[in-house]
Amino acid sequence: MERAALEHVEEKIREEVTRRFPDAPVDRVSLLQYGDEPIVEPGELMVRVTLTCADDEDERERTIHDFERGYHDAIREFREDLDAKLPEARRLEFRVADGAKGPAIVLARPGRQLESRAAAGGDLTPVMARLGSTDLETLDTLITAGVAPNRAEAVRWALARIRERPAYQQLVARTREIEELKAQF
Repeated sequence: MERAALEHVEEKIREEVTRRFPDAPVDRVSLLQYGDEPIVEPGELMVRVTLTCADDEDERERTIHDFERGYHDAIREFREDLDAKLPEARRLEFRVADGAKGPAIVLARPGRQLESRAAAGGDLTPVMARLGSTDLETLDTLITAGVAPNRAEAVRWALARIRERPAYQQLVARTREIEELKAQF
C-alpha cells in the first residue's frame, strides 16, 4: 500500500479507536505493513494500538488486563468491523507502551483458506515454527511470486515439493526398515 494511502487509512483507524475506546489510555495507533514487523506477511496489514502506562511491570499487566475487561465487547466488534472493512488487517494488537517487555492482546484473523479446508473435512494440524530472517525471506518470496497466498501455505508447498523427490521416498523406506529393526529388539 502506498505511504499516503496507508497514512489515510491509519488516520481513519485512529478516529475509530478514539470513538470505540473513549476513556482508554491510548498513546498511539499504527497501521503496519510488510517490512515494518516480521510477523506481518506480504499483502497483509496489522493494526497496533499502544496504551500508555507506567514502566512498572505490574502496572503494565494491570493496564492491559483492565483494558481487556473494560472493553471486551468493543474489542470484539472492532475486530469484526476490521475484517469487513479492511480484510488485509489480519492482526489487531493492543499492547502497553513498552511492548517488548509487556503483555499484549493479539487478535489474529485465521486464514480463510485454512478455515475452508478444515470445514471441508481437511485434516490439518497447526504447527508453530520460529524462523530466521533467511527462512522468512524465502517464504515471503514464494508469496510475492504468487506460489502461495501466505507463509503457512508456502511451507505446505515446500513440503509437497520435498515429498516429490525420489530421495525422500528412499528416506521413508529406510525409516521403515529402521523401525522394523528396532521392533526386533
